[in-house]
Amino acid sequence: MDATDKKVDMILESYNKYDLTSRIDEDHIVSRDTLILLVKELRKLLFPGYFDNKKVKKDYVRYFIGEKLEYIEYTLKKQIERALNNANSDKKNNKDKAEEIVDKFIERIPVIREYLYTDIKAAYDGDPAAYSTEEIIFCYPGVFAISVYRIAHELWLLKVPMIPRIISEYAHNLTGIDIHPGATIGKYFFIDHGTGIVIGETTVIGNNVKIYQGVTLGGLSTRKGQQLKGVKRHPTIGDNVTIYSNTSILGGETVIGNNVVVGGNAFIIQSIPEGMKVNIRNPQLEYSVDKKYEQDFWDFSI
Repeated sequence: MDATDKKVDMILESYNKYDLTSRIDEDHIVSRDTLILLVKELRKLLFPGYFDNKKVKKDYVRYFIGEKLEYIEYTLKKQIERALNNANSDKKNNKDKAEEIVDKFIERIPVIREYLYTDIKAAYDGDPAAYSTEEIIFCYPGVFAISVYRIAHELWLLKVPMIPRIISEYAHNLTGIDIHPGATIGKYFFIDHGTGIVIGETTVIGNNVKIYQGVTLGGLSTRKGQQLKGVKRHPTIGDNVTIYSNTSILGGETVIGNNVVVGGNAFIIQSIPEGMKVNIRNPQLEYSVDKKYEQDFWDFSI
């Protein structure tokens, strides 16, 4: 046996030993790469004319929609059927079930577009640095993450296994914004700057909510692991709430009332009544002066 055979045997042995990380002789699972392409085609349907290589002409828009739908329906049915087959042993009705799910999802596309319209309007109205809605659609990572979430959330509501998480993690990977597809988010949702945002599975967010970078809407503890499945672990955020950067709001019983403003760097594990402003006191700065820079210090102080 040569050196290569020994290396192959070592890897084969690891396949047998750590079987959770291999799928030998099993049916194909869903394809992450295919789902990413599917999201890109869905975004072309949600934002016609923005992400296409060719001009979308009004006279041919019906054909444009039909062409996109044909690809989306075929590809999504195939991937959902695979996900259903992977999730349960009774596979005989999964093809019909996948077709039914895709039909319901396609019917929700106008609703997704309605929500995205409000999200883009919230971003434009709420950010003086925005010079056009086109700029927001093309450039804002928050809008990208929200648009992918809106797609994934509808599939989550239709009880599609695994696929909503794969789609959500695609946006997370690109933007640093982690929105679980199970979260419930209202209209006019604006993420300013983005990056480092976490919105947990059982979070409920109302309308006209604005959050900044580094915000966590999370659980208090996950030590019980799978025992917490299905339990409300993440906070509820009311309408017209603003949450500034690096704030953590934790716990399933924590409710932030309507019209609340939460300042940056807050750590909140209890409910806040409607209309309140929550701020952290500014830390006191202390200066230690090296002798040779003493004069510069006094000039600075004055």
